[in-house]
Amino acid sequence: MHQLNHLQMKSVWYIIFNPVSGGGKNKKTITTIKKLLVSHQLRFDFISTEYTHHEKLLVEKAIVNGYRKFICIGGDGTLHHMVNGIMNQNQIATEKISLAVIPIGTGNDWVKNYNISSNPAKAIQTIIKNKVIYQDIGSIVFKESQQEEFFMNAAGIGFDAFVVKNIASFSKWGSLAYIFAALSSLKVYQPHQFILKTEKDNFNSKMFLISIGLCKFSGSGMQLTDYKRHENGFFDITYISNIKILQVIRHIFKLYLGGINKIKESQCFREKTINTVNNHSSYIQADGELLGKGDVSISLIPKAIQFIIS
Repeated sequence: MHQLNHLQMKSVWYIIFNPVSGGGKNKKTITTIKKLLVSHQLRFDFISTEYTHHEKLLVEKAIVNGYRKFICIGGDGTLHHMVNGIMNQNQIATEKISLAVIPIGTGNDWVKNYNISSNPAKAIQTIIKNKVIYQDIGSIVFKESQQEEFFMNAAGIGFDAFVVKNIASFSKWGSLAYIFAALSSLKVYQPHQFILKTEKDNFNSKMFLISIGLCKFSGSGMQLTDYKRHENGFFDITYISNIKILQVIRHIFKLYLGGINKIKESQCFREKTINTVNNHSSYIQADGELLGKGDVSISLIPKAIQFIIS
């Protein structure tokens, strides 16, 4: 990778492609995407990831070398790791970085929020039009290790993280993998008791699910929060406790139709920070990436990154 001068920084896109996205079936699509980019006279450097989380390191190195504009070719996982690379680097303020997406993954929940097409030609037109928003980013800090992870879409504690743990077994089902993993997980999932602290309240019960959203969709199209706006300086949070498995199944369609606030066992609210206490057993996920277990502090970083949207 070569060092760029100031003029080149403004015009060259750094493109990261995850060949595993979409089950590894999109390698032929890359040739088409490159031809489209060239035909529109977009200048770019292109690199493929070689291992899990490679995106983060690639972004950090690219920023050191002067790149400021990035395109993600992949799904939510690829975008998640690129966001973490941007947020972890200390070369430049994160809000000076631009990030666009050509979606080829299976879930693609983040792009649904912004109506970014999965058709490569249309996605590239979105990049050319260059409509920019500054989106809030979430930070999760594990209190014991001080490990920090960032997310651009949604995080979850409890059931949805347990589903993420099990989803690999259903990968052959593509975009339906989450719903099959969820139905399978319901048979064995055990809610755990711990304390959730917010700025206004404390919750202490057997928690089924906590969803912390910045955008509208997660879990391949589910709406697990009472979504408001993506850049309003607050998380949309759903807390569900003391709910029986049959009730979850009965309400499953409400999770797709935006009716989670109509489930009597759910509490929907908005906060800038939350903390867990004595969470030893519940899994935690961010943007569909399993992070582990433990007490965490989750906070919001307002208008942190420039995203190019439709």
